[in-house]
Amino acid sequence: MSRGFSSSFFSLLLLALSVAVTAGATPVVQVRDNLVRLPFAKRLNFTGSGKLIERDQARVRNLRARANAKLSGLTLTNDAVISVPVDNQVVDYVANVQVGTPPTTYSLLIDTGSSNTWVGAGKSFVQTSSSRQTADRVSVTYGSGDFSGTEFTDNVSLGSGLNIKGQSIGVASESDGFDGVDGILGIGPVDLTVATLSPDTRSTIPTVTDNLFSQGVITQNLVAVSFAPSQKTDNVNGELTFGGTDSSKFTGSINFAPLTRTSPASEFWGINQAIRFGTNTNILSNTAGIVDTGTTLTLIATDALTRYQRATGAVFDNATGLLRITPAQFAKLQSLFFTINGVNFEFTANAQIFPRALNTAIGGNANSVYLIVGDIGTNSGEGLDFINGQTWLERFYAVFDTANRRVGIANTPFTTATSN
Repeated sequence: MSRGFSSSFFSLLLLALSVAVTAGATPVVQVRDNLVRLPFAKRLNFTGSGKLIERDQARVRNLRARANAKLSGLTLTNDAVISVPVDNQVVDYVANVQVGTPPTTYSLLIDTGSSNTWVGAGKSFVQTSSSRQTADRVSVTYGSGDFSGTEFTDNVSLGSGLNIKGQSIGVASESDGFDGVDGILGIGPVDLTVATLSPDTRSTIPTVTDNLFSQGVITQNLVAVSFAPSQKTDNVNGELTFGGTDSSKFTGSINFAPLTRTSPASEFWGINQAIRFGTNTNILSNTAGIVDTGTTLTLIATDALTRYQRATGAVFDNATGLLRITPAQFAKLQSLFFTINGVNFEFTANAQIFPRALNTAIGGNANSVYLIVGDIGTNSGEGLDFINGQTWLERFYAVFDTANRRVGIANTPFTTATSN
């Protein structure tokens, strides 16, 4: 398909309907009638000794270190963050992405906490007629792993019609912590690519979303993420939609919150929110944190977790590193309410527990009830006091809007589901 035909064809596909948004949010987001989807699969990869919370806390330390390094103009080294062994991704989401002409398909982790796209961790990169090596090296450290290699530009396809020409990709010569996948599809803010190349002094590398927009494939510079709860270890249960939103994936209106100005959350898809338990038990006062597909659990500040543990009666479980409650306590477990830009989003009792069918896959007891709310590792007031991770996103629809510097959240048919 020629570029001209593709551009005009997708202009027709992106005929828009207005989405109802909260008062004061003036930019309009288009609802796409004829969708071009990139499906992705939930994968549980618990093959080593690490725990969910250890992997997530290592990622948090890395996110903080990356943000602080960027703000101070320093380079983050690969050994600057990780202080505990992390030997598996545990729970992640992967999509099939095609690179090259003719294309090779790679299985890539979907990550809103980073913005480089790279391949070669598992399947080796295949050079084709569209592959162009640059003079630069590229490297990124993630907390749960790292990679280094060479920058190429190449044609990338994210699905039927979502074709990018000359996308910057990293080709790994070394990688660690990415067992069973080929690399990462980075859809975070473009500023996260600063200082990932050397010796090039470019300030940023356009992300896949940026290039889809600049090349006219999509009409809005945004990506929407739809997850669904799952009790399976390997299940296609999510989709990315570039350039618009899919009204079949959410209910009601999308509530848009401006990106926070509080550092280090401001370096990522950061927002402000407050959390309460039940009717009036404050868990976390309004503060800054991030929405992140690369974090498995729903993490809150240490002092907030203490209040949550007291409210639920949970105890720490040594085998999994998670909080555990009894079936009787679960029967009385109240909802958490996340207040984002004046709108309350209910996180039900069922949403707060790990899928019981997968308990043994994380080293737990099949009959126990584990909570997916965990400790971020620092007290509140540090500028990154929560992470709404995969377990949270499985209950809500999220829109990452680069053009308008905001994150949108909506309820879904799974918000109150009892699938766990």
